[in-house]
Amino acid sequence: MTMKTLRLIFPQWQGGDNPPYHLGSLLLSFLAPEATGPVEQVPVSLPGPDPLTEVEGITGKPQLISQLKEAGALIASHDPDALVVLGGDCLVSLAPFAHLLQKYRDKLGVLWIDAHPDVQTAAQHPDAHAHVLSALMGEGDQDLVEHVPYKLSPSKVMIAGIHSPLTYEADYLSSHQIATLTPEQLKNDASEITEWIARENIEYLAIHLDLDVLDPTLFRSVLFARPGRGEHDFGDVAEGRLTIEEVLRLINQTTAKTEAVGLTVAEHLPWDMLNLKNLLSALPLMT
Repeated sequence: MTMKTLRLIFPQWQGGDNPPYHLGSLLLSFLAPEATGPVEQVPVSLPGPDPLTEVEGITGKPQLISQLKEAGALIASHDPDALVVLGGDCLVSLAPFAHLLQKYRDKLGVLWIDAHPDVQTAAQHPDAHAHVLSALMGEGDQDLVEHVPYKLSPSKVMIAGIHSPLTYEADYLSSHQIATLTPEQLKNDASEITEWIARENIEYLAIHLDLDVLDPTLFRSVLFARPGRGEHDFGDVAEGRLTIEEVLRLINQTTAKTEAVGLTVAEHLPWDMLNLKNLLSALPLMT
């Protein structure tokens, strides 16, 4: 049977309250190989001069819920077997992975490649891109959770590339017994991930790739490579330690044992391209 794959361009930036995510998504769609199936773009308003407002503890919540509904409707109109999502901040995985969970149920595993687990709620952080994985497991803001009719079991999750979690995150991962792999484990022996696939009888895989899992000294289009950043600008938040080659090796290792039905690439922050765009806009004869 031929698998129907929907490519979803989702330039959401409100989930991280970081406007450059919008350009990051559009550049991913330009750089990606040409799609062989249907392509849709979720309508997302361009960043404007007014700051986002916080509603029920979540920054930009009305915009996020509207975009979540739009994404869900586009996905439902195609009912794809597989999804590629080019974001945007990490919240872009919520509607696509909810669709895959509904379709594949307990046969689906989620490989979350990220320096952070994204299991916080509004009680810990107002930016919803940090809430997405917990929402997929049925926890957190109910307006997010209600869009996940079939909840993800914590045992079906593997978080790879994580290190130095915050206290709340570490407690959550421990209490939910979520499998993790640190950068050091991935560099040395990642056999635990194939053991997880076999143990949980995972036949299908949804992969969430947050580009900030990459070492910002090697890959510069991520949050932590922001030009002019200070040493302590991001507090105690972990920064990526992997290379592109290590990420590809991990993905190839897992897809050799399961069938990939979901892929999100998120949190692309092309600082140089943004600065170049602003320069072009300011040059004479351009406008």
